[in-house]
Amino acid sequence: MDGDYVIGGVFSIHSNMHTAKHNYTTMPEPLSCAGSINSRGLRFSRAMVFAIEQINNSTELLPGIKLGYEIYDSCASVSVAVHVAFQLSGGLDPVFNTGDKCSKSGMVMGVVGVSGSTSTISMSRIIGPFNIPQVSHFATCACLSDKQQYPSFFRTIPSDQFQTDALAKLVKHFGWTWIGAVRSDSDYGNNGMASFLHAARKEGICVEYSESFSRTDPRSRIQRVADVIRRSTAKVVVGFIATGDMRILLEELSRKPSPPRQWIGSEAWVTDRYMLRFSFCAGAIGFGIEKSVIPGLRDFLLDLSPSKVAESPLLTMFWEEAFNCRLVKSEATDRSVCDGTEDIKTLQSSYTDTSQLRITNMAYKAVYAIAHAIHNAVCQKTDSTTQCVRFTKLEAKEVLNQLKKVNFSQNGYDVSFDANGDPVATYELVNWQRNESGSIELVTVGKYDSSLPVGQEFLINRNLTWVEGGTQVPVSVCTDSCPSGTRKVLQKGKPICCYDCTSCPEGEISNATDSFDCFPCPKEFWPNAERDTCLPKPVEFLSFNEPLGIVLAAFSIGGACLTIITAAVFYRHRSSPIVRANNSELSFLLLFSLTLCFLCSLTFIGAPSEWSCMLRHTAFGITFVLCMSCVLGKTIVVLTAFKATLPGSNLMKWFGPSQQRLTAVSFTFIQVLICTIWLVLSPPFPMKNLTTYKERIILECALGSALGFWAVLGYIGLLAVFCFVLAVLARKLPNNFNEAKLITFSMLIFCAVWITFIPAYVSSPGKFTVAVEIFAILASSFGLITCIFAPKCFIILFKPEKNTKKHLMSRGL
Repeated sequence: MDGDYVIGGVFSIHSNMHTAKHNYTTMPEPLSCAGSINSRGLRFSRAMVFAIEQINNSTELLPGIKLGYEIYDSCASVSVAVHVAFQLSGGLDPVFNTGDKCSKSGMVMGVVGVSGSTSTISMSRIIGPFNIPQVSHFATCACLSDKQQYPSFFRTIPSDQFQTDALAKLVKHFGWTWIGAVRSDSDYGNNGMASFLHAARKEGICVEYSESFSRTDPRSRIQRVADVIRRSTAKVVVGFIATGDMRILLEELSRKPSPPRQWIGSEAWVTDRYMLRFSFCAGAIGFGIEKSVIPGLRDFLLDLSPSKVAESPLLTMFWEEAFNCRLVKSEATDRSVCDGTEDIKTLQSSYTDTSQLRITNMAYKAVYAIAHAIHNAVCQKTDSTTQCVRFTKLEAKEVLNQLKKVNFSQNGYDVSFDANGDPVATYELVNWQRNESGSIELVTVGKYDSSLPVGQEFLINRNLTWVEGGTQVPVSVCTDSCPSGTRKVLQKGKPICCYDCTSCPEGEISNATDSFDCFPCPKEFWPNAERDTCLPKPVEFLSFNEPLGIVLAAFSIGGACLTIITAAVFYRHRSSPIVRANNSELSFLLLFSLTLCFLCSLTFIGAPSEWSCMLRHTAFGITFVLCMSCVLGKTIVVLTAFKATLPGSNLMKWFGPSQQRLTAVSFTFIQVLICTIWLVLSPPFPMKNLTTYKERIILECALGSALGFWAVLGYIGLLAVFCFVLAVLARKLPNNFNEAKLITFSMLIFCAVWITFIPAYVSSPGKFTVAVEIFAILASSFGLITCIFAPKCFIILFKPEKNTKKHLMSRGL
């Protein structure tokens, strides 16, 4: 249609074109489209006509100015789009000019289209040098935002850069880390998928395969892509595919049953109602342009009568295909002639369906954007009216400059462009859901708005249905999530989403799923069995409540009672020869020290404290030295007694009772001095042993000074050895009841116990170190009381006839 200013339009009204074979000897045939009408593309073109008629009838936008249009069918072909671009650049005359300069008479002020990114790129490169603005309604390739290459390009549909980011966040939101990817082998598919894969990698998503194809590829190529989808382990497939390509792929997949796949679609095909016939894709989700309402458009689209249709070859073709009849009788087809009863209002097709106006609104807004740019260039607003100069010679460059500044609202939808010629990106999240009748319909379940703060762009406000009508989110992972208590170990040569789950090392935990690292517990904590929580380590010490502590305490108290009973027996028979002959004063002192030896072992049982740690070692050291001093005194008494019977000997004068007491006190005082120095310089103290066992704490007494501890033990050992040597020397003295023999046996037991104690003490772990020390104290104490006092008690109680001076003084056999 002619007008004062002409706007061009390029739409894919057909999806194919005739393939011409060139022999290079004759002029090639003109390019022509083939196949059936794309009802959706026809609706886009009719929406452009509707918008221009609205503008021409408006008193506010371009008043007194008539816009014309020149609409072309690109046949979804790059070659046709290039041909159209030259025609739009050279004016309305379709014949190329042969002069140095192309005529600008009738040059369009702007172009709406093309429907695909690849065709748009080709056209933009041609019309760009002429400064003709191009506003696309459907070209989403992010590459078109490059103003260095496409300075005259604008679009009303968001760039794929926003969509790919949104798709990656959508996949991450539902926990899919193992996906397949299929794309159109075109600028739209290749650039879009590259952006998506980049965003997906940042989200930690792995791609099992990435396949590309075109609807013009041989069927074997399409079959190969379909087989890859069928054989894959990824249950989620992201399709960044043009509508025509997607239709070919789904038709191939429908020929042979395949495992259910959850489809994630780009806006190019996921909102195309024609695709809903592929029922095995039910549950598909994806982002689409916001659904909109264009008042009056449906009435305009349905305002077609056979007479109006006959005026347009394109509408004629659509009418005849829709109603399967011929407007003009022809022998070239078997179709009957239309009888005039055909009513387009009863037609069910993408052309008449205005319930999901998405891309249509983008084309509608593109026309208005160019009209506003022309308005700003030729019109001026005075007080209350707008004056437009009708016959102003307007350059396309001026429209281009004005287009950068447009900012208006049409039917409640804002229209403006950023520095890259892109609009604000808003999407609807759509879901293919089955309705009660069993058919699939598009349902809006959420929204994505790139203008919102990070983390708030994404909103789901309705339940989704998934593949095969499921209500649970399908799982698509290379490896199941590693539970708490394990960590990921990547599989060699595979993506990061493929890994093995290994348990955390000893002493470490992970309290989150899919953890790459385990963390050590604090020193006083240890992992539970699942290794997902640190629990306080159990504190262990030899207590009175456990069986071992009870047994040792019982023997300790029993030994003390036995010693007290022995002392009572000796005291009861203190005037008897056997008691008097064994130096009763030293015997009672020895029994007292043995009682203390038995009782001091109780200080080793129970939770160590500052006082108990100092008491247990010093009490043990002092009481045992007192005990050894008494035994040593008895041994010396035996030796001196027999030596004193020799003629001329006066030894007993030098080792009488006073000297015996002094000997015991002197030896004991030396040990007291050693213990005092130990306690003053570096006393024992309670400590938590965290090294012997990793999983529990041993509460024990640290020695403070190891030198002090071994000095105490060494002094006891020195006295024991000295006593043993003297007892061995006196073992053959003539006596029916040889005290020296009994002391020798007791010292053998004592030395044997404490010699074996040293390695056992060093090697015993934890509370068993204390148990070994208690056992050594009890064993040596029982050895002393048994060897020295048991024979005497036996004679006193059961063999009183031997408890005589005559029997004791007689020679043994």
